Amino acid sequence: MSDTGDGPTDQFVQPGSGDPDIEFYGGRGMSAIPIAFFILWAIVQTALWRIGDTGGLIVGILVGLILGMFFVRGNWQTYANTIFEGMTQPVAVTAIVAWIWAGMFAQLLQDGGFVGGLVWLADAAGVGAALFPAITFVLAAVFTTGIGTGYGASIAFVGLFFPAGVLLGANPVLLFGAILSGAIFGDNLAPVSDTTIVSAVTQDADIGGVVASRFKYVIIAAIIAFVGYVAAGQAMPGLELSAEAQEVLLEESEAIGLIHLVSMLAVIGAAVAGRHIVEAISWGIVLAIAFNLVFGLTGLGDIVMFNAPPDAPLSQPLESLPILTIVEDPDAIGVTGSLMTGVSGFLELSILVLLIIGAAQIMIRGGAFDVLLEWSVENLATNVRNAELTMVGTAALINAIITINTAAEVAIGPYISKIGERFNLNGYRRANILDGQTAAMGYIFPWSGGVLAGYSAMQELPGSYDWFDTGMLVTPIDVVPFVFQGWLLVAVFVIAALTGFGREYVIDRESEEVARV
Repeated sequence: MSDTGDGPTDQFVQPGSGDPDIEFYGGRGMSAIPIAFFILWAIVQTALWRIGDTGGLIVGILVGLILGMFFVRGNWQTYANTIFEGMTQPVAVTAIVAWIWAGMFAQLLQDGGFVGGLVWLADAAGVGAALFPAITFVLAAVFTTGIGTGYGASIAFVGLFFPAGVLLGANPVLLFGAILSGAIFGDNLAPVSDTTIVSAVTQDADIGGVVASRFKYVIIAAIIAFVGYVAAGQAMPGLELSAEAQEVLLEESEAIGLIHLVSMLAVIGAAVAGRHIVEAISWGIVLAIAFNLVFGLTGLGDIVMFNAPPDAPLSQPLESLPILTIVEDPDAIGVTGSLMTGVSGFLELSILVLLIIGAAQIMIRGGAFDVLLEWSVENLATNVRNAELTMVGTAALINAIITINTAAEVAIGPYISKIGERFNLNGYRRANILDGQTAAMGYIFPWSGGVLAGYSAMQELPGSYDWFDTGMLVTPIDVVPFVFQGWLLVAVFVIAALTGFGREYVIDRESEEVARV
């Protein structure tokens, strides 16, 4: 996730504070029914039946929400209102805005030949299929650290680097895992990332100190992950593309597409300069459109085209406009082009995310969330080592349940603070444990926001390239073991908790400037 502008932490308020609770038959734990049902549905759909359809997941969360109503004591109105309350949380809207803007940006670069430029560069530099996932991991990590939104980076890199790597012969599952790993690295480390900001705010620590203190954990995981992608790239073959087709596509790849490196650098530069993420990506969109038109990479009609019926007012007189086409087929009427394609690919995902946040709010209001965390605080956090292991475990579990990472972090942050303060753990240490699990788990499981964002972008590729077919898509369940940075980051914090590596107490160091809401 990313910074949403000046004063980004204004929007982050602990869910459920000061609002009415919901009572359930069977106790507070029953409020987890919608989320539990959804996760079970997602496992069956993606793992057992290997269907990565976002629409199917929407049905799953809807059925779970309806099922949960039958366990509510008394009037269902509060239950229904809580769903809407969750769906209007700013963290959900932030994710959707990032997806839409990143989707438009990536589509403009796709249509402008950036993928062909990457293929040309990789071929000229001798970067083969085996090394491409590792290089993609590094570049995705740098890009995400710059712009602060892992979801946006996942969309952009799946749209741009994924087809380039597949064409060069890289294993698609490994390539998707490398992109998600890079997003984890940047989301965890970027000073402008929402998760970085929230982890600091909830633990009364300054953002600069948090970023500096967590680098050692992130880089250890990243170095091992990079070596892992190099080794796996050697061992895991890519898809079987015909040698003749591959040669033709390589010959058609042109260096001019690399002009869009300037567009990407503009986005990074604007974000690093502290600009709102919408503004930063908008500058990239403006430059991408300008480059496409100036260098003849696409026409204006490729960017936006109005397909109007013959009887539309002024359609015939204005038919010569480059953005207007008269169509006879009623099914062809509509708006097309890069901008529309970039937006439309994430409409289903946006609906799914809103419903998941609504279900998570039910779990918070109903008390299942509190039951889980209170039990862990009282029964597991018996000494400092166990306290840190409890912090790692509960943060990972909640992030696996509430699949939008910033929302999960907002919800669990006060509990991490409560456990850590009991054993006088420094705010930096608490913030790093919290954000490490948040960043990792948001990009691993098939129902996680980062995975779904990348997969949604991937589903648009068969319509963008003649040679890319649906058999090249990676089902979300397949990528789970190959998100190396995520699994390694969790492992690093488990080991740190067991050994005391990086552990700091309040007396060891104080925050220079406490971040406040």
